[in-house]
Amino acid sequence: MANSSLTVSSDVVSNRSETTFHPFASWVGGHSPQGYFQAGDPGIPKFFANNGFLVLKNALSSLEISALIAEAALICRGERGSIPGIESLLDSSLSDDEIMRQYLCIHFPHKTSPLMLEMLAHPGIVSVLTQVVGANVKSMQSMLFIKASGKPGQAWHQDEFYIPTRDRSLIGAWIALDDASVENGCLWVIPGSHQRGVLYPQHQQRDSRFDCSGEATFFPYSDDDAVPVEVKRGSIVFFNGYLLHRSLPNYAPNGFRRSLVNHYMSAESLLPWFGAEQEQHFAAADYRDIVMVAGLDPYQWKGLEERAAPHVRSSGEGGCGSIERNLEALKLRNQVLLED
Repeated sequence: MANSSLTVSSDVVSNRSETTFHPFASWVGGHSPQGYFQAGDPGIPKFFANNGFLVLKNALSSLEISALIAEAALICRGERGSIPGIESLLDSSLSDDEIMRQYLCIHFPHKTSPLMLEMLAHPGIVSVLTQVVGANVKSMQSMLFIKASGKPGQAWHQDEFYIPTRDRSLIGAWIALDDASVENGCLWVIPGSHQRGVLYPQHQQRDSRFDCSGEATFFPYSDDDAVPVEVKRGSIVFFNGYLLHRSLPNYAPNGFRRSLVNHYMSAESLLPWFGAEQEQHFAAADYRDIVMVAGLDPYQWKGLEERAAPHVRSSGEGGCGSIERNLEALKLRNQVLLED
């Protein structure tokens, strides 16, 4: 994928009036760049191996997208169960947009929404995963990003830093529920940055453009190596767990850049993720709060566990604290199940 003249340098301020954006200017002549595929395209494995990302176009229908957006509103209204961080903000007089605008991200929505659980194994997602991962694939996480106008992005990072797979098979599937452009905070990637298989250290950053997540450092690339991955609603961006990627704030004057992001890996590999190392050697640690989306589970004999629960992720105020928030949410979820 060729470098793009749309690169937004690191000194861009959060005030949109001082920055000029040209949505979809990366689509020369209105055509999507290299790396955008239809389901079943034989070029998918090679492009993904070389670049660490790809886009599946037209993966979701308008009806599917509308259903997911409606479901997101129900989750934010607390109508899909109690979620820490949502109960105290409920106001029935607010419109769906007003309700959703209060949140940046909700972790593990598939734990409370049957529709988002079903989306983990969407045919478009499975078609790509079985081409680039293998026949047996499991999922361990979902995140609903709402990102209204003015909300921050995320600094450069690698997903394997947070979800450590034993075999480096982690893949994110980023489902666009709105058009995502340079104006409203699309993904930016550094093509090929996954190939070294190196996890770069992170430091705490205080850039107002980003949420409270850490920022990868000491990698041999610059912002000039990045390209925007602008996509139309219904597209899915797939990216390797070692790929450096980030997003800038939603600078659009109004509206959302909503997305549902699921994470997957080879079912053949163990997953020493948070909570999985308790009372056992780390080499045998295996996070078993998973959903199989393709093939067979070689470790089915281990059974499944409840290690995660849906919770709201802060947009930067008060820290992200995903592990701590998850443990609090899991405790609440278990209490509710006992009462029922």
